Order: sequence, then structure tokens, then C-alpha cells
Amino acid sequence: MRNIVRVLSGAIAMTGIVFAMNANAVEITGAGATFPYPIYAKWAEAYNAKSGVKLNYQSIGSGGGIKQIESKTVDFGASDKPLTPEELDKNGLMQFPAVVGGIVPVINIDGITSGKIRLNGEVLANIFLKKITKWDDPAIKALNPTVSLPSTNITVVHRSDGSGTTFNFANYLSKVSEEWKTKVGADTSISWPAGVGGKGNEGVASYVQRIKGSIGYVEFAYAKQNGMTYVLLQNKEGEFVKPGLASFQAAAKYADWAKAPGFYEIITNEPGKESWPISAATFILMQKVQDNPASGKEVLKFFNFGYTEGDKMAQNLDYVPLPDSAVKQIHDHWSANLKGKDGSAIAP
Repeated sequence: MRNIVRVLSGAIAMTGIVFAMNANAVEITGAGATFPYPIYAKWAEAYNAKSGVKLNYQSIGSGGGIKQIESKTVDFGASDKPLTPEELDKNGLMQFPAVVGGIVPVINIDGITSGKIRLNGEVLANIFLKKITKWDDPAIKALNPTVSLPSTNITVVHRSDGSGTTFNFANYLSKVSEEWKTKVGADTSISWPAGVGGKGNEGVASYVQRIKGSIGYVEFAYAKQNGMTYVLLQNKEGEFVKPGLASFQAAAKYADWAKAPGFYEIITNEPGKESWPISAATFILMQKVQDNPASGKEVLKFFNFGYTEGDKMAQNLDYVPLPDSAVKQIHDHWSANLKGKDGSAIAP
């Protein structure tokens, strides 16, 4: 996989995207989710080369992105946790999906390579609940009878910032573990029963790489970029599946965007023998009434470029592009919901 860092300014590597042009260059600003950061970086590089427009995107986590768009300090916010129609209306926002990807448990165990360890939802939840504390626990051994598991303490690594990746991970655990649902629940920030906190997907990846015996969760692009060891996970149909474009696509087909009010859709633990159980869409948030319609129009042009010319870039990073039917629905949503202060539509 291409090294994402190459497309970034060295001074802000892994925290933001800025492509410098001349002093008169058009710039759009965004902030939020780290989950889609790799694909936004690739789209930004290509779009800058084509249009001269630069994207300044700060990868600060979904919670931060929601706060910044609510306070109107950026042109768009980004969140892997979709906002409900009620939340959108309360803050004068609209949202639309960008791509679908997958969240994967990653581990650091000497001698264990990707796909050698199998976990199911209950065992994964019990690890993060601190009920299972060693890698040779009988529950893990039962799922991996042919694997030599060390009697090593398990260190849980989780996000320390407000995170849509956390929301989707915890949402999945809430669906497969009643104890997780009642004791912890699902949100961008939760009260973790145990573990070490890392900021952003990159922070979790860094900790897991450094701590022997650790387990964490990251968007799949970060696992691939960093050569991390991922597990196979049992899905709703009882199949142990490998994370990747094919299993994310299998889950994504269950997203019914036409019936999702305000594009509110969560696709964890979907049916299908090939579906990856912790798949998720990532969303863009914008103010319905644009104080600066010209900037709002530039945001739409950028994401339209992603939809129409960025599919291959997305697939190369194991993100699932949205189907044409969803893109048309998004275009209609733009026309109906995004206006200037004078009430005029801003959709290109």
C-alpha cells in the first residue's frame, strides 16, 4: 500500500492535509474523523493537481469534527458516527456519506501473523471488558485449537479522543454482548473498563505496535500501512472472515440509503456469509445555511470529484465507493438542503 505520509506536509504529517499553492489559491477547510483520512489525503492530492484547490483537513477525531462544524470554524466536519435527524435539525446541519470502510482488531503477539487468530464478538467484548486478561485464556484457545498461544497479559489499546471509530466498534460490541451494551454502550467517547488510550487511529496503531501482547482497533488502511497483525472475526452468519475490500463490500450492500432519513445508517453486524462485522460509513457534515456559499460550493465540488473520479483511489485503500444510486441521492440532497443566506441553492 502506498505510504500515506508521502502526500502530507512534513510539519503536519498524520494530523492534517495541506497542499500549498500560491497566495491566491482557493482553500477549503475540514476537520474530524481519522477513519477516512487516508482516502481524503489521496483525493486531496489528485484534486489539487487537477483544480488548484487545496484542502486543509485536520484529522482530530469525529467528536472534534462535530464540534468544529457546529461552531462554524470549518467548511465541513467529518464523523464516522452519523447524526440523527433530530441532532442535525437542532444544529442546522445536513450530512451525507463519503465512503464505506472497515474497523479491524489488531494485535501484537510474537510469532503470530495476520489471520492466524480467530475471535468472535463475545470473546472480543470480554477482552475489552477485562474479563479475559491472557492470550491463552480457554475462550481464546477454544477458537484457536491449533495455535500455540502464549501466557501473556493482554493490554487493551483504545481511543482517547472522541471517535466515530470508537462509536462503530462499541456499537458492534453492544450488538454481540449484552453485558457490553448495559455496562458500556456505544458513543464517540465511552468509559473504558481497561486499557491505554491513543489519539486517533494513528495513535492506537502506534501503541499496539510498541506494546507486546496488546490488542486495539483501527481503520483497515492504518493496519495495512503499518504492516499490523489483524485477526479473523466471526460474523453474524458464524463465518470467520478476513477484513478487506470484498468483505467490506459484502456488508455495504445492506446499507439502504434511499430509506435512511438524513442518511442515518449504521452497518455493523450485517448479515451475509462474506460480510465483515465491523464495517462503517463515514459522513460529511455541513451547515444548511452557508455563510460563505462560494466555499460551500467548493466543498461539494471536491466530494463530487471523489464520487466521480476517486473510486479507484478508494478501492486501492480498501474503502468501498458509494453506488451510483446513492451518489444521485446525495446530489439531490445537496440541491434541497444547502442554501446561501439569500435562500439560493449552492449545489454545483
